[in-house]
Amino acid sequence: MATTRQLLVLRHAKSSWDDPKLADFDRPLGPRGLKTAPLMGRELARRGWLPDLALVSSALRTRDTWRLVSAELPKKVPADFALALYEATAADILAKVRQAKAKAGSLLVLGHNPGLEEFARQLAGDGSDAGALKKLEEKFPTAALARFDVDGDWADLTFGSGRLTHCIRPKELS
Repeated sequence: MATTRQLLVLRHAKSSWDDPKLADFDRPLGPRGLKTAPLMGRELARRGWLPDLALVSSALRTRDTWRLVSAELPKKVPADFALALYEATAADILAKVRQAKAKAGSLLVLGHNPGLEEFARQLAGDGSDAGALKKLEEKFPTAALARFDVDGDWADLTFGSGRLTHCIRPKELS
């Protein structure tokens, strides 16, 4: 029987647009993002959804989101900060996940729209929770989290092979 793994897909928290001179890559979190990132970290901890590894875009807002999320987790989680996840397409994200260490039973991917949302939508296959799928298809706002069960090794992951179990938006928690 194949090993079931957990994949957590997290969109970065709300960023700031206060400084129009900043490059998109260098935008920090805004006030709302500074509030919702720790909230999502606490929710991961509360549910026991603890990743063994985090794949994080190297943009400032995703690194800051991870710093605040991971500070709420009961264990230190190694992170791979990857430029390949910045402005990534769904296919780019899938390729990065396929490279994850086989021993990681739970993986978190933290990135950007539109690629991240498209990745989550394309990953959801048979056996996905209808309510979670409806929420994912309606809107995947900043700091939203999609949780999947996937069978087999990361290297074998394909679109349509994940079972979406949850889609959580920060405003549902506050």
